[in-house]
Amino acid sequence: MTTRSTVYVGLGSNLDNPIHQLKQALLALNTIPTTVLLKHSALYRSKPLGPQNQPDYINAVAVLTTELAPLMLLNELQAIENKQGRVRTAQRWGPRTLDLDMLLYGNKQLETPQLTLPHPGLYDRAFVLYPLYECAPDLVLPNGLKAYDLIQRCSVMEMAQLNC
Repeated sequence: MTTRSTVYVGLGSNLDNPIHQLKQALLALNTIPTTVLLKHSALYRSKPLGPQNQPDYINAVAVLTTELAPLMLLNELQAIENKQGRVRTAQRWGPRTLDLDMLLYGNKQLETPQLTLPHPGLYDRAFVLYPLYECAPDLVLPNGLKAYDLIQRCSVMEMAQLNC
């Protein structure tokens, strides 16, 4: 019998109608083989991380179950990004049509050139922690803390939940 893992995926976009980009990505997540979208957070608007001369981001978190191994799932996530017009550049934290980041894959800890689990930015980014907390308020993260505990440590950033 194949094992199913619970996976948390961060979604972000600030180009080409970001709300539409995220809604399309949520539909696409449910088409990944042996993967089911269980739920997702509301959409949030936040200021960009890094260069500020770009549009605000729309962010969310999706909760999946999958039979795919982490690197296989990463390939599927990157295929969705590419299909939605993602162009990878050397600029870190630059504008993008879609960013799908695997935040957590069960309790797995992994470090490869392609993927680090848990996601290295998970513990200090409000635009990930708020929607993660919304999806799983009792989730204990690999560092032993809950998302709520980490939210209290985050620097205040302009962020708003959207009604859409």
